[in-house]
Amino acid sequence: MIIRLANRTDLTKILALQKIAYQQEAEIYNDYSLPPLAQTFNHLEKEFSRKVILVADINGAVVGSVRAEAVNGTCFIGRLIVSPEFQNLGIGTRLLTEIEKRFRNSIRYELFTGDRSKKNIYLYQKSGYRIFKSEKQSANVNIVYLEKYINDINIYNGG
Repeated sequence: MIIRLANRTDLTKILALQKIAYQQEAEIYNDYSLPPLAQTFNHLEKEFSRKVILVADINGAVVGSVRAEAVNGTCFIGRLIVSPEFQNLGIGTRLLTEIEKRFRNSIRYELFTGDRSKKNIYLYQKSGYRIFKSEKQSANVNIVYLEKYINDINIYNGG
């Protein structure tokens, strides 16, 4: 497996994988109107023009992806996805680590997930993120925001 920058020809694969990956989230919350499930190709193309998008590639198949952008010293990480048949193999951790490396000049990193997404929260906390706020998104979904400061990275990387 390699982690590489996405190219325009990957976008269709990323969007298809995103729809599959977020089905699990939709089931957890009984909410099939989650923004990642409603995202269009045109919207993803716009993100591609302004964000760094990485893919996990196994023999030409996109099995994971993550995207991020930096704003005022904060790297906002989103849509970390791994194909269901490739979960729990460390791909999500590798994608998260690689996107952080791409934004090593950021002061802090921020991401979010649903409060019932225990696997996601576990992954992020294992990677050094801490919950700093919670917000109600809809009747069924509460979002937790997690952050990690650049100084914390050295602690988790043995520095």
